[in-house]
Amino acid sequence: MRILFVTSTRIGDAVLSTGLLDHLLRVYPDARVTVACGPVAEGVFTRMPNRVETIVLHKKRFSGHWFGLWAKVARTRWDLVVDLRGSALAWLVPARRRAVMQGGRRPGHRLLHLAGTLGIAPAPNPVAWFDAADTARAVALLGAEDRPFIALGPSANWAGKVWPAERFVALFQALTALGGPLPGARAVILGGPGAQEAAMVAPVVAALPDAIDLTGRLELHEAAAVLARCALFVGNDSGLMHLSAATGAPTLGLFGPTPASEYAPMGRAARAVLARGAPGVAPMEALPVEDALEAARGLLALEPAA
Repeated sequence: MRILFVTSTRIGDAVLSTGLLDHLLRVYPDARVTVACGPVAEGVFTRMPNRVETIVLHKKRFSGHWFGLWAKVARTRWDLVVDLRGSALAWLVPARRRAVMQGGRRPGHRLLHLAGTLGIAPAPNPVAWFDAADTARAVALLGAEDRPFIALGPSANWAGKVWPAERFVALFQALTALGGPLPGARAVILGGPGAQEAAMVAPVVAALPDAIDLTGRLELHEAAAVLARCALFVGNDSGLMHLSAATGAPTLGLFGPTPASEYAPMGRAARAVLARGAPGVAPMEALPVEDALEAARGLLALEPAA
């Protein structure tokens, strides 16, 4: 069974698409899968079982990247081509079966749209793939302390999605105070590479000197292993938020001017908390610390006792 799986350039959408891949691998356990995705999303699939190759699409003028992809895959007769980009590629390569996602904005969560491409119901939750080496690195980075970790994701791909740094600090302090749901927990701060991410994270790092700052230090599969060891993740609407939910870690996504109805985190223990005001319009400044704290308490209350 040869499967060509064309997915997103963005980390968050790529993570959401892993539920489909996990479904296909369960249905076709001997499948050989080729993934095509954007460069920043490549790490999502590094540890994926049955992956033959990842073809990285580097955007080119006049959609030249699509021609490059076609040139690499057109000589193979595919048993299934799944195209979540809604391109013409699936119709230009030999395939026994094709599943092409419709473009355009539609109501409902993105996960439902993805599942609809293959006619799956209910929609499968995302998964995160990492191996023993990634787990060992996570253990080495976090140390052997006998206390819980709270992962914080203070960055995002644009400033409008960023909750104020001082509120991340206030929420962490409330969560870890005596009488809080995770007293004595240590902060683990995560973010992507580059100066922009570092600048977003810096105020939180400065205010929490005991935090473990892993910003820009991890591959995505390593970040997944770290997140899986955390008692809670709190972060802005981002690829990191979706990755956390995919690991099964309790995940609280913070939403303001982006629609939680479409992009809330989805997983075993995940929920979104929205800024006060019109959904998908209200600024992040309209999300009070007390609302996030209440949502985090509710999320942690769902967890079985250790």
